[in-house]
Amino acid sequence: MTTSIEEAATTILCTSKQTRFDIKNPVYQELDVEGLHITVTSNNSGGKVASKGKGKARSEGLEILTNASLKLKAGVHYALIGRNGTGKSTILKAVAQKLIPGIPLQTRISILQQTSSDGSDKTTEAKPPTTSSSNLSVLEYVIDKATSRSEIQHEIDVLSKGIDTPDSALAPVRALRQVQHERMKKELFELDKDARLRSGTRGMAARKALIAFEKKIAEFTEKLQQNDEDISEETVQEETQSASDLLAELQSQLEPARIADIEIKARSILSGLGFPKTHLEKPVSTLSGGWQMRTNLAGVLLQPTDILILDEPTNFLDLLGIIWLQKFLTQLSESSSNPPTVVLVSHDRDFINAVCQELIILRDQELTYFKGDLTSYDSSIRDKKLYLGRMRDAQEKQKAHMQQTIQQNIKQGKAAGDENKLRQAKSRQKKLDNRMGMEKSATGGRFKLNRDLEGFHLTARAGIDVPVDERGVSITLPDAPDLRFPGPLVSLEKVTFKYPTSKKSAPPAPAVLQDVDLTIHMGDRIGIVGLNGSGKSTLIKLLTDTTKPTKGTATRHPRLRMGYYSQHAVEDLQALGRSTPNLTALALLTQDVSAELDEGELRGLLGSLGLPGRTASDVPITKLSGGQLVRLALARLLWKCPQLLVLDEITTHLEFHTVTALADALGAWNGAVLIVSHDRFLIRRVIQNEKDREADEEGDESEDDEAEEARRRVVYLLKGGALKVLERGVVQFEESLEKRVEKLMLS
Repeated sequence: MTTSIEEAATTILCTSKQTRFDIKNPVYQELDVEGLHITVTSNNSGGKVASKGKGKARSEGLEILTNASLKLKAGVHYALIGRNGTGKSTILKAVAQKLIPGIPLQTRISILQQTSSDGSDKTTEAKPPTTSSSNLSVLEYVIDKATSRSEIQHEIDVLSKGIDTPDSALAPVRALRQVQHERMKKELFELDKDARLRSGTRGMAARKALIAFEKKIAEFTEKLQQNDEDISEETVQEETQSASDLLAELQSQLEPARIADIEIKARSILSGLGFPKTHLEKPVSTLSGGWQMRTNLAGVLLQPTDILILDEPTNFLDLLGIIWLQKFLTQLSESSSNPPTVVLVSHDRDFINAVCQELIILRDQELTYFKGDLTSYDSSIRDKKLYLGRMRDAQEKQKAHMQQTIQQNIKQGKAAGDENKLRQAKSRQKKLDNRMGMEKSATGGRFKLNRDLEGFHLTARAGIDVPVDERGVSITLPDAPDLRFPGPLVSLEKVTFKYPTSKKSAPPAPAVLQDVDLTIHMGDRIGIVGLNGSGKSTLIKLLTDTTKPTKGTATRHPRLRMGYYSQHAVEDLQALGRSTPNLTALALLTQDVSAELDEGELRGLLGSLGLPGRTASDVPITKLSGGQLVRLALARLLWKCPQLLVLDEITTHLEFHTVTALADALGAWNGAVLIVSHDRFLIRRVIQNEKDREADEEGDESEDDEAEEARRRVVYLLKGGALKVLERGVVQFEESLEKRVEKLMLS
């Protein structure tokens, strides 16, 4: 039987350089791994890939990192950034499972893996088998995850049952040996993983240790099955005393005072993540996917750890939960003398800027580092491109001029027999060939021959490499057709909505929405913010005509075409892909259009949204990433050329490069847009028309100002069933939530 770690080891192959020095007291919050290679291979071969040479296995898989350096400093908060599909989650998984040689086995690493809405992890964390926790309540589950209480309690129960059995003097011995055997199996699990990961001298030593321990387990298994009459009196007394001592030690780990302190912290974290008190006693298995993700996040935050890894922690959190998590992570460095190192992946730019001190950039299978936030990084890249671009242009002009003078000197020298002219031409040609390029080294000094360049080079200076933009995230929205006669696209007038009661005798249900007025015209930009459970989904159902109001009127333009992106669109596509395994994006869109568009038009639409060529026609939906599924869901809306787009949490599965491209495309679109989102950047960019200062300077100044002024931009807060206009936009809502978070932190 193949364990989860064995499957992971055959799927993710990691190699790296390792130090020859024996480090006695390593800093477990730090990592310094050189020459890191990570390759993802197919596990269809049933583990045979692992038996091949590492070089061959790597060449047959998808390379995520090649000769990269992974460096983490103690207590620093990092954001790992990179395009969708570049392997960010794979790298985090490799670190968390200690698949990378060089990570000490004693390092405590906690990880929240990216989850889908059904609560299932996209990847399975490698752990030894543990007691089932499906019946635990939310509070019990979080405490158990932080303290391993269920495992400790299991050992206590086994030992107590043996010691409290008066009929048999051998019962404590059998109980002790059972506990010891279970612990040895867990140790074997770790030794087996270590032997798989190491090579060379260390690998040989690890395999010898594994073989020796397997023999030890085999001998202990015989001892476990030993007959009663073969156990001596001295052994019984000795092991009975050992069982009593171990029981006392385990019981001390579950002292009520210690558990009470942990429970107080657990309740505080769960409250900050939005759990009402009534939810704390519910079984975890009965919760929806979003609440299960919050439960897992609470358990990870409560665990004592050296390295904390969070993969998209803001998914399924409302803005109150996001701001609370920001505050919690920023206060980690102040809460203890040895705060954990934090590595996170997030699509929320504001969250990254608030939490992270440094960036790890994954690009072209390499890792580079930047000290600062995303805004500083974008600004530095623009400045570097501008500086190096100007330097390169100036040197190109200088080289052209020098080449011209060289040709003239050669011509004149040969015609007049002037050796000085020829020597001058040769000297200039040498400078042209050898001394053009970067004028300063990375340390800020001027280059001197090959002193500042590693290895052997044909020139004395490094060339001028202007940073090249990554293959751009291209999203183009088709223009919305004009309406034949004017009028609002959607209008809600004094709308009230209550869910019907199941029994006539039951008291009437409270109003979810009360006297709501909302009108959307062509070209409007409407943003709706609010906490989870405030009625945003109900409001969308009224706008999309999937639910009728209890009171009031909801009208739509007779020629309106509406495109509605549901927050569950990606999960619906994943379910569709599982039911039809060979279904591709192009095939699905062909079914939707019913021959209204030809294949060329469909490919053009998919390509404009970032699903080009064979990705659209050959890759099954089940193999597409979350970001690609978002693009497919958009294509299913846009082929109808809608005049109104209603987008509910569209950024959940996108990385921030794509979010920026989508925001720019929506900002320039001529139709109306209604966005329901917790992403502050998206609301500011699309609804409030706030752009980067540098982008404004570089932007097209010929934009139609009159059309822009005529466009209505409103951010609404939905609270208590009523819509309220936020005059200062989403920042006003954010400030009010920050005050609530401060109170939560103090309570």
